[in-house]
Amino acid sequence: MKHSLKLLFLFTFFFSFLLGCKAEEKAEVKELTLAPSFELKDTQQNKISLNNYKGKKGVILFFWTTWCPFCRNELSALNDASKELVKDSLILLAINVGEPEYKVNNFIKSRKLNLMILLDRDGEVADSYGLLGVPSYFLINKQGRVVFTSNHYPKEKIKELLLK
Repeated sequence: MKHSLKLLFLFTFFFSFLLGCKAEEKAEVKELTLAPSFELKDTQQNKISLNNYKGKKGVILFFWTTWCPFCRNELSALNDASKELVKDSLILLAINVGEPEYKVNNFIKSRKLNLMILLDRDGEVADSYGLLGVPSYFLINKQGRVVFTSNHYPKEKIKELLLK
């Protein structure tokens, strides 16, 4: 099961990459859909629920894996931007998909990441968001609606998108 999940992500990642992904141009969600609710544990075993932020803050979900080279680049950029995101009252939830906790923890330590990392061990949350590959972003406004999806961080448009 775990091996087939990895192969599925690898296949879908390369498929979406080959399509050219002009994600920034196509990714705004025309009809705002309610973000699927979830509760996951972070790397310190704390339960984190998406519902905790509804009505309070915009949320950036970032789905990733340790084996994805593009995810590594995005995580570094997010780590650098994390203080600014907090200042803008945004929450970043970096969701690792389908990997063992020890592997994720070793990766976090080796990269010196200071992000809230959640563990989607069985890929259920990724499935509920219709994830096709990694890296993937979902921006959720304060009302709990998905306003943007992409495989690239929309740095220039993030505040505008989350105000919808």
